[in-house]
Amino acid sequence: MFISPAFAQDAAAAAPGGINAILIQFGPLILIFIVFYFLLIRPQQKKAKAHREMLSNVRRGDRIVTTGGIIGTVTKAEGDGELQVEIAEGVKIRVLRGAVSDVLAKTDPAKADKEDAKA
Repeated sequence: MFISPAFAQDAAAAAPGGINAILIQFGPLILIFIVFYFLLIRPQQKKAKAHREMLSNVRRGDRIVTTGGIIGTVTKAEGDGELQVEIAEGVKIRVLRGAVSDVLAKTDPAKADKEDAKA
């Protein structure tokens, strides 16, 4: 008497369907990914690309800073990824090209030096 019969819900009424429900559920996740991409991932990729270009353009005569904090002048840029760096007069060390963190002073390109000498 006091207990009413329970009726099963329709399948359509139980679960809201359609593309709107999917967007509502996954919308915040997609928005977070977009924000992370533009604020974190993309700037880091640009910085890494600039660092790779800087490392490939290191040549003899450049003043560099290594990741260990050693400041020196490149005396020889070997092709296999090593640089010979003079850190004091007569003191030369070999460092990996990847260990260069910054270039303090760039030298003019070698072609420009040869053209200036001719003029």
